Amino acid sequence: MIVQDVINHLEALAPLHYAEDFDNVGLLVGNRNNKLSGVLVTLDTIETVVDEAIENNCNLIVSFHPIIFKGLKSLTGKNYVEKTVLKAIKNDIAIYAIHTALDNSINGVNDIICNTLGLVNKSILIPQKGTIKKLTTYVPLKNANSLRSQLFRAGAGNIGNYDNCSFNLEGIGTYRGNENSNPTIGKIGEVHKEEEVQITVTFNAHLESKLLQTLFKNHPYEEVAFEVTTLDNYNQNIGMGMIGELQKQQDTLKFLAFVKDKMNVSCIKYSKILNNSTKKVAVLGGSGSFAISAAKRAGADILITADLKYHDFFSAENDILLADIGHYESEQFTKNFLVEYLSKKITNFAVVLSTTNTNPVKYL
Repeated sequence: MIVQDVINHLEALAPLHYAEDFDNVGLLVGNRNNKLSGVLVTLDTIETVVDEAIENNCNLIVSFHPIIFKGLKSLTGKNYVEKTVLKAIKNDIAIYAIHTALDNSINGVNDIICNTLGLVNKSILIPQKGTIKKLTTYVPLKNANSLRSQLFRAGAGNIGNYDNCSFNLEGIGTYRGNENSNPTIGKIGEVHKEEEVQITVTFNAHLESKLLQTLFKNHPYEEVAFEVTTLDNYNQNIGMGMIGELQKQQDTLKFLAFVKDKMNVSCIKYSKILNNSTKKVAVLGGSGSFAISAAKRAGADILITADLKYHDFFSAENDILLADIGHYESEQFTKNFLVEYLSKKITNFAVVLSTTNTNPVKYL
């Protein structure tokens, strides 16, 4: 196996196409074609984590947070970022960051929190817009079933809990090839009429290249007529945060104690308790103040997140309970999840869970 083989598995779980624009995800250090010796999974990549990779003979570090976030203008070892990158390069260790690509995955960071807290009836809190596309093409009637099946096999036509979804309209197509053409149906210089089917399918944006390759490979015409448009629909399977429900309504203070225990946190900062019971719970791992309004609109009793500032708590405005459990704490189980996922995909290489506590925040 090579490093790219692991990357393929990671991007099947969390396509980089859906990472936030501000983020820096993907392979940040190293050669994707290097032979793989082992994989170390961590929440953050710091020097001691690189040391851990060396000790475990792992030449790929899969990190949740990116060690390189802003542009590097030099590599002199003057700060922890440069020291970490230099050590990785010297020891031929690749570093891959998944960050908001996994945040936005329906099976990612926020799903992990929901499952830890036993939430049911889960859905994306802030669905992404502009990530669903539509392909329209025109194909001879006799080739329509075959082409449609190939597009479905490549990932098109999935809408919510349904697959093989398409719209089809029969009509007559016309064309005339010039002297440089090589028509598969009809003759050069003659107007040809053909019974055709207009096939329209939707697909997730990261599949566009794959879908077009499939179209060109399986379409009988020399020149393929097609259109790709981006839809305004929100993608219910991709986006920030999640919202779900407790199986039974709980006393609010007891629920906060439950969160503290299950999420293994030292303390929770929270706003004024508005109701004695809690049922509907919104979660967003990492910095989540931007999700307060969305959680209110969704009717959540509480938003569990991190990095709330003093004035953020005023935003509760007696509409919702805000609970800050800490940045590291909200994302700490992510590395366990990734180890479990990769271990199922890669059975002949060691996938090692980092034992380094990379939390820079301490509590007294």
